[in-house]
Amino acid sequence: MNGLALAWAVFVLLALVIGVAGYTLTREADAIADALALSRTWIGVTLVASVTSLPELASGISAVTAAQAPDIAVGNALGACAVNLAFLAVVDLLVRGNPLYRQASQGHILGAAFGVLMFGVVTVAILLGDAQRRAGDATGGLDAVLPGFGVATPVLLALYVVAMRTVFLHERDGASSPPAGSDGGAGARLRVHAVRFAVAALVVLVAGSRLPFAAGDVAQAMGWSGSLVGTVFVALVTTLPEMAVTVAAIRLGALDLAIGNLLGSNLFNVAVLAIDDIFYPGASLLAEVSIAHATTATVAAAMTGLTIVGLYYRPQRRLLRAVGWVSLGLLALFAFNVASVARHGG
Repeated sequence: MNGLALAWAVFVLLALVIGVAGYTLTREADAIADALALSRTWIGVTLVASVTSLPELASGISAVTAAQAPDIAVGNALGACAVNLAFLAVVDLLVRGNPLYRQASQGHILGAAFGVLMFGVVTVAILLGDAQRRAGDATGGLDAVLPGFGVATPVLLALYVVAMRTVFLHERDGASSPPAGSDGGAGARLRVHAVRFAVAALVVLVAGSRLPFAAGDVAQAMGWSGSLVGTVFVALVTTLPEMAVTVAAIRLGALDLAIGNLLGSNLFNVAVLAIDDIFYPGASLLAEVSIAHATTATVAAAMTGLTIVGLYYRPQRRLLRAVGWVSLGLLALFAFNVASVARHGG
């Protein structure tokens, strides 16, 4: 019992550290953006999304190397995507006036569409890997074409770069002009924000790198599968920064920054899988993990597709004056994924 209590204590402590440091990190990033007159939407999709996803990056690399827990790494990245999309229902509940999708910019459809495409690549890679294992293909089949990592890795990285470039071009016309000049005081404040940003990022990286070990201890103590722990518990903890900055953005009235952060984080999280594969000592990360992750990737794609429907259709009514039907659909899909991984995860 002492071992179980210690495992949970370490896990909760890391959760608190990541949550506080992640909020500080995103707050300073927003201050830097204001100082440089950068677009909030662009910052949400790129800078804020990438820095709030540092726990997924740190914990993923640590999981596939030191912790030797590939299922936690993949479950963390994909599970975090599902958590981010489910959190849109919370955003819908918090915003006042018209429903979330009625107020949000339709420009988010572009990033979400790239997300569906990247989830599709991940799903195919996992299914092919499972089929190869069932067929007894020791050579790894298609995934052995490239040395050290699977074919899906360069495809995912290329899609992420193209997505960032495309979103940038789409948002460029609406971006603010850079400031004409700044005084010494403004420059000093910018340096202070930059230092705070760097310190917070370092804290997130250190805490995130320890997370897979704590998650593994919890899984062993509770008798849970690595897929379940990675998809649910580690994913919830590593998305705390996204949740913190999203709530803060809503309070500031920056709804598009909040949505851009969540959808942009998903693009980065899928790209993290490619980075994890490069560090993974095996031939192909996605080809060697539990097939249960294909369910998570498919559900995440379905949730993203439902989000696109909401952004395009822009429903006007709330159910029970609380949330829209799109939000309820996101929660239902998320619950289905958790139940599926809990029952069938390896």
